[in-house]
Amino acid sequence: MNPLLSAACDRSRTERRSAGSVTHPGWTITATMLASSLAFIDGSVTNVALHAIGKDLSSDADNLPWIINAYLLPLSALLLFGGASGDHFGRRRMLIAGIVVFAIASIGCALAPDLGVLLASRALQGIGAAILMPSSLGILGSSFEGETRGRAVGTWAAAGAIASAVGPPLGGWLVDAVGWRAIFYLNLPVAVAAILVAWRYVSESEAEQHPLDWPGALLATAALGSLTWALTLWSSRHAASRETLGGLGGGIALLLLFVWNERRRGERAMMPLALFASRPFVGLTLLTLMLYGALGGLLVLLPYLLIVGGGYSPTQAGLALLPFSIVIGTVSRIAGRLSERIGPRWPLTIGPILTAAGFALLVRADPQASYWTSVLPGIAVIALGMAGAVAPLTTAVLSSVDDRHTGTASGFNSAIARTGGLIATALAGAVIAVPAAEIASGFHIAAIVAAAFAASAGIIAFMTLQR
Repeated sequence: MNPLLSAACDRSRTERRSAGSVTHPGWTITATMLASSLAFIDGSVTNVALHAIGKDLSSDADNLPWIINAYLLPLSALLLFGGASGDHFGRRRMLIAGIVVFAIASIGCALAPDLGVLLASRALQGIGAAILMPSSLGILGSSFEGETRGRAVGTWAAAGAIASAVGPPLGGWLVDAVGWRAIFYLNLPVAVAAILVAWRYVSESEAEQHPLDWPGALLATAALGSLTWALTLWSSRHAASRETLGGLGGGIALLLLFVWNERRRGERAMMPLALFASRPFVGLTLLTLMLYGALGGLLVLLPYLLIVGGGYSPTQAGLALLPFSIVIGTVSRIAGRLSERIGPRWPLTIGPILTAAGFALLVRADPQASYWTSVLPGIAVIALGMAGAVAPLTTAVLSSVDDRHTGTASGFNSAIARTGGLIATALAGAVIAVPAAEIASGFHIAAIVAAAFAASAGIIAFMTLQR
C-alpha cells in the first residue's frame, strides 16, 4: 500500500498525546522522519522489483504476492499493538527497537538465498515497521504542542510524501543498476542514522502501566494470515479447493475469537468495540477497506503489467507511478481545507467516485501503446480522486467517535487501509499468475473490479455520513 495515503490517517493519532516541551526540536523531527522513511520506502519499492526477484530466486508467479503480503500482514495486524507498546515501554525505546528489528530484517532480505528466507525476513520487517511507525508519531505528539505540533507532524507527513514518491523510481534504478538486493541494503545507513539521532537527542516518554493485549495481537495476526493465505491460494490457482475453504473458515473463526477477546477486555482491548456503536465510523471503516483495497491492487499490478507486458525496465515502471504521488502531495491540502468548510460527506462521496472513473479509464490501458495516452490519464484521475479523500477521511474518523477514542480510531483506520492492500495483493495473484500474453486482459478485469469497489466506497460515504 502507498505510505503517503496512510500517513494522513495515522496523523491524528498524535492528538491524544499529552503536550510537552522538547530540548532538540529539529533533531527530534529528524529522528522520526528517518525512522518512518524506512517503512514508507519499503512499502512501495518492492512493487517494481517483483519480476526481478521472481527470476533470480526461480519463484513461481503465484508466490510473488507473498513478497508484499509477508510485509503487510504483520504491519496491518500489529499497528495498534505497536502503538500501545510504545505507551507501555517508552516511545524512544520502542522506536529504536523497531529500527533495529527492521535493519536486521533488511539484511536478511538482502542475503536471502531462496524465497522462504526472503518471506521470513519480510515478515520481520513488517513487525519492525509496526513498532516504529506509531512510536515515531507518538514522539512528535508528546514533544510538541499547539501549532508547533501541527508543523512538526506536517513536516513528518511531507517527508513521507517525498519517500513515497522517490521509492518506486529509486527502487527501479537500483534493480537495473545494481540488482534487487540493493533496495534492502539501502535501509542500513538510514537505520544507523535514525538510531544515533534518536539515542542522542530524543527524550524518553513516561511509561504507562497498563496491560498489553497480547491475545488480541496474536488472534488478529493469525486471522489475517489464514485469510490472506487462502485468498492468495485461490487467486493463483483460479479455483477453490479444500485448503482454500479451510483457510477461509479458519480465518473467520479466528476473527470471531478476536472479537470475543476484544469484547471481554472492554476498554483495555487493542480495538475497543465501543467504536462500532458509531454508524459513521462503521461506514468509514468499510469505505477505507474498499477504497484502499482497490488502490493497493493498482500499485502492485500496474508496474508488473508494464514490466512483463510492455517490456518496461524497473526504472521506467517506477517513474510511471511518480505522477500519482505528485498529484496527491499537491492537491490533498486543498481538499483538506475544502472539507473543513463544507464537511467530509461530499469530498468522501465525490473523491472515491472520481477514483472509480480513473480505474475505468485503465480498462483501456495497453502496455504496448503510448504511456501518455494509455496509462497516464487513468493514473491522473485516480490520484485526483484519492487526493480529495485522504484529508477528509482523517477529519471524518476523528469526528465519528468520542474524544477518548480518537487515537485508537485513527490508528485502527490506518490498519484497515493496510488490510485492504493486503487483501488486494492476495487477489492480485489471479493476474500475476497468468501468462504474459494474457496479463493485459487480466489487468483490465482487475480495473473493473477496482472501479466497482471505489464507487461503492463513495456510495457508503453518502449513505452513512451526516449532512
